[in-house]
Amino acid sequence: MSAVASRSLHGITDEFVARLAQRAGEAERLRRLPAATVSEFRQTDLFRLLLPARFGGLQAAFPELLEPIRLMAHGCASSAWTLGFYALHNWLLSLFDPQLQEEVFASGPVLAPAPLAPTGRGTPADGGVRLTGRWSWATGAMDADWVIVGALIERDDAITPSLVVLPAGHVEVDDVWHTAGMRGTGSHDLIATDVFVPAHRIAGVADIYGGTAPGAQVHGVASYRWPLVPALALVASMPVLGAAERVAELFAERLGDRVLAYSGVAQKDQPAAQIRLADATVRLRALRSLVAETAAEIDELVVSGERVRRSVRANARLAAAYTVHESRAIIADLLEAAGASAHNLSSPLQRAKRDVDIAAGHVVFDYDVSRELAGALAIGAKVSPIAMV
Repeated sequence: MSAVASRSLHGITDEFVARLAQRAGEAERLRRLPAATVSEFRQTDLFRLLLPARFGGLQAAFPELLEPIRLMAHGCASSAWTLGFYALHNWLLSLFDPQLQEEVFASGPVLAPAPLAPTGRGTPADGGVRLTGRWSWATGAMDADWVIVGALIERDDAITPSLVVLPAGHVEVDDVWHTAGMRGTGSHDLIATDVFVPAHRIAGVADIYGGTAPGAQVHGVASYRWPLVPALALVASMPVLGAAERVAELFAERLGDRVLAYSGVAQKDQPAAQIRLADATVRLRALRSLVAETAAEIDELVVSGERVRRSVRANARLAAAYTVHESRAIIADLLEAAGASAHNLSSPLQRAKRDVDIAAGHVVFDYDVSRELAGALAIGAKVSPIAMV
């Protein structure tokens, strides 16, 4: 499959990745992951990688999550995105109140979509809140066991941005995911109408962002002290980086057989094609190093018990946004020289480009905003207290 893939990374084998590639077209047609993919994923160690040990998980170091997701994208970016978020969201649920964790993880890890934008509203009720809202971009919604949503909670004349956990049966899935790319993610809308949520299923966004949520100290390992935005951004960048790597591999394979129309010249003998391939290779190496360095810096801080400052969090978001920005540019550059047949619907090249174009639209990858936040915090300029860092 991939020249850089290991034999097995937490259950993500070359064979698993190859099956994702075989099912990529089916995932597009279904607009969700095939049942076989979800079933196989449930059997991998990746599914329980960041699940606390008390619930049968591996509670591994957070950076161990990144490479398996990148490698899955060599088979299918939509699958890597969805499965990567499923794994991440077990970590996110581990940050909530221990009572919530006992409920959710009673039978082990779960599939939990997490549209986090605060588009819901919670009003006070005895023992909790009543929640109403609609949330977009709920990746993996059709296979959910639980869901995590963002909401503004009314408390003591104040509005608190919060994350709220609900059983999947308490929300409606609205089938709206008709897109040009990332179709297999099934990122439909969720709707809740006047649903009661007990207080232990609610956590403040400020605590989740800062690594000080209720579960941060419960499990005794540093992974659960990671701040949310760097975790989210780095995980989400991995399917894009993996897709760019696979495009470079496929481009190299095409060079061996492709003869340029009208000239009769083998493309592998064309210096321009050789230059593009070498350029992509070194740029991808640089991106892998950037991600590894960024993740290692944060992990060192949380392991040592230090607070991860907002400036460090902003730099991590910028590193992820740059990874996506650059990966997208690499794909565009290679496809420019890959010929018209690369855009046949049967070609994985065109699917990778469409998937990456859509993934790049995620709010955490807004390149202008990411640069602005990192630059402002680097010089001590004022940044909104609710900025996504």
